[in-house]
Amino acid sequence: MTPEMVMDLAYRGMRVSLFVAAPLLLTTLAVGLIVSLFQAATQINESTLSFIPKIIGICAVLVLAGPLMMDMILDFTRDLLVGLPGLVG
Repeated sequence: MTPEMVMDLAYRGMRVSLFVAAPLLLTTLAVGLIVSLFQAATQINESTLSFIPKIIGICAVLVLAGPLMMDMILDFTRDLLVGLPGLVG
């Protein structure tokens, strides 16, 4: 296994993890920002107010983008397992 192979494998792994985590993180960020603006405008300082909208947003993203995220993870794992003999030898 050459250093280039290791770097390529690490790059692909980080790219897949970024693409899988990005929709959830961006949704949480957007919902948190909207709830924070609402709290600042209404002066409601309840810390638990942002919890339920974030959960609903994450569930919606998982329903909409979940199959795509699962396909990305499965493709990466399948490629990794199929290419494993070439990586070892």
